This record gives sequence, structure tokens and C-alpha cells, in this order.
Amino acid sequence: MNSKSHRRLIVVIIAIVFVSITIAIYLYYAGITRPTASTTIPPKFNIREIYPTKVGGREWFINMNDPTSDGIFHPGSQISKQADGSWQIEGRQTNSKFGNEVRMGVYTPPGKEPWKNVEITGYAKVISANSLSDDHLDWYARGGIHTPDAPCEGSALKGWLSVSGIASWVKEIWFPGGYTDQRDMVHATSDDNPILGRWIGWKVIMYNINNDKAVKMESYLDDQDNNHWKKVTSLVDDGGRYARAPDEDFYSAGRGKPKDYIITNSGPVATFRSDNMIWDFADLSIREIQPPK
Repeated sequence: MNSKSHRRLIVVIIAIVFVSITIAIYLYYAGITRPTASTTIPPKFNIREIYPTKVGGREWFINMNDPTSDGIFHPGSQISKQADGSWQIEGRQTNSKFGNEVRMGVYTPPGKEPWKNVEITGYAKVISANSLSDDHLDWYARGGIHTPDAPCEGSALKGWLSVSGIASWVKEIWFPGGYTDQRDMVHATSDDNPILGRWIGWKVIMYNINNDKAVKMESYLDDQDNNHWKKVTSLVDDGGRYARAPDEDFYSAGRGKPKDYIITNSGPVATFRSDNMIWDFADLSIREIQPPK
């Protein structure tokens, strides 16, 4: 090879290298070869959202690789990873009527807005329960930690799904005696099937309406674990839903609210709850939503 041909070959090689580097840089910034996110960052699941996230609103997605790594998810009792990548929780043993208590809380970091207008989603497979009719999954928000030491903080709007498949809503005005009766009860599962031993998705939504004078509650069920969500309850609280507690007990808590108080306030903790049950969970999320107009 003469010197002229040799120079041409070097020019071609340099051109190929330059073009390859240019293409690689382009693909990287186009996201095609972008490295995957760190496993410490929870993924955004491909689960249907009923309402969009509020602009600038909080979003929380559980890190399925390491659920407690974000510092704001507190399962409250031991969880164990299952072969399918889900996590199982039995709850802590108590001497109360609730038996095994599961209280998985998602807390508000300092300086952040507490949970208010929210869409709470989770997938669950109930392994065992004491009662098909009495035991239920319970996603709730609009309060703080439920403790007798601070009864006024124990408010909540609770979307229930019993193991037998009954969906309903309960309002808790104060802890522990400020519960209302169940409302908007409906058999949510198809063919009256219980949710025992199979995966389902449960989604509860709450948002203020009428210039923050009332609250709308909705729940949705993914009965076949296929991301097909069906609305099963829709309820408005604009007053008249009274706590069952006797007046003496209710007002002794120092709540300073009427017995049909409408829970339009926000709260620092949103919770995934059950009693007397063992269940697997996956893809939990909470989002501050933009309510419909």
C-alpha cells in the first residue's frame, strides 16, 4: 500500500470513529441507551390512573426492590419478599379485637404538603383471614397517627373491600370511637367471588368539591388483575353522616367538631390497613390528584 492510500485509510477510520461517537451521544440523550434508573428510585408502574396528578403534586410509588429505602414508607411490622417479587405482611400481634394489625403508613416529609385529594392504589392477594365478611382491606387518608394520646388526629376516610368482595366507605371522625356506619355498600367482585387466594387491585379516591365544603369518594376494583378498573362506589359527604358514639363519649374527646363533621382537611399519613389477615402486596402508590371540575 502506497503512502497516499495509507492516508486515505486513516481518514476513513477517523471518520467512522467520529460518526460512531456522534451516533452514540445522540442515542444516549435520546434515551435509547440511557442507563436504567438506580434501584433506590421507585418505578412508576404502568397502572391506569383515574385522575391526573396535580401539577407539582406529590407522588409516591413503593420501591418493590427495597420498600423502606425511601424513609417515608413504614410497614409497621415485618414484611417478607415472595418468589414472585411481591411482599407478604402478617401484621403485629395485639391483644385487641383487631388481632393481627397491619398499618402500612406513607408519611409526609418535613416541609411537604400533607395528603389531601388523593388516589391510593395497591394490589393485594389475601392468603388467610378470620372472616370473609368482617375482615377487609382498608386504604385511608386525611388524618395522622391513630393513637388514644391524640384522638383528634385520628380522622380518616376509609375505602373498604371485604374478603367476601363487599366494597363500602366508612368515616372516622376521631380515634377510636368516632366511626360512622358503612355507606354505599355494594358487591364489587364478579360472580360473588371472594378475593381470597387471588390478586386484585384496589383503588380509593377522595377529593373536595363545592369549594371545600363537601368531599367526593370513589373506589375502583381491578377484579381480574389485568389493569381493567371498574368504578364500584361513588359517594358524596356534605353532612349528615354521624359518628355512632354516644354524645358523652364523642364530645369528651375534645374534638371540637360536630358529630357529622365533613373531613375536608388534609392529613400527614395515608395508610394501607387490614386486621386478622395475612396478605401479599405489590405496586402500592399514592398521588395528589387534580380533582375533576
